[in-house]
Amino acid sequence: MNTLLVLLTMFFTPPAKSVYDFSFKTIDGKEVKLSKFKGKKILIVNTASKCGYTPQYEDLEKLHKQYGKKVIVIGFPQANFNDQELATNAEIKKFCTGEYNVTFLLSEKSNVKGAEISPLFKYLTMAPNSDFTGDIKWNFEKFLINEKGELVHRFRSKTTPLSPEITKNL
Repeated sequence: MNTLLVLLTMFFTPPAKSVYDFSFKTIDGKEVKLSKFKGKKILIVNTASKCGYTPQYEDLEKLHKQYGKKVIVIGFPQANFNDQELATNAEIKKFCTGEYNVTFLLSEKSNVKGAEISPLFKYLTMAPNSDFTGDIKWNFEKFLINEKGELVHRFRSKTTPLSPEITKNL
């Protein structure tokens, strides 16, 4: 009976209705439920330490400090694009805090595309929004979530964190 229940749960789990149905592990291994941030906006960014867009960490930190009462910034380090991320969570954390003084939330290293895509990013790449859906094209794509946990805007890598396209929505 227990095996049947596990199988039914695996195949018949209702689809996520918002990002609040997800959690992630921080770079330090602590579990965080996104529902903790209800009532605030969330900016989710797939990051990488060895990319031409890596300097965006500086603006992400500025955005975090300037708009932190309105929006939660979360970086999701990943190596899905030309293996441009460091090998371990400890190395990533040391790089981000040492080079860019990052104090916003960082997740553990994860996958944002392919067969091993994290459930959160599978949801984000398929969720309706005012911009586009589908696979992430490169590092530092940004997903803006509203106070209700809905994806409202998605920005490609070239859109900088402090650009008017993002800040006007905060």
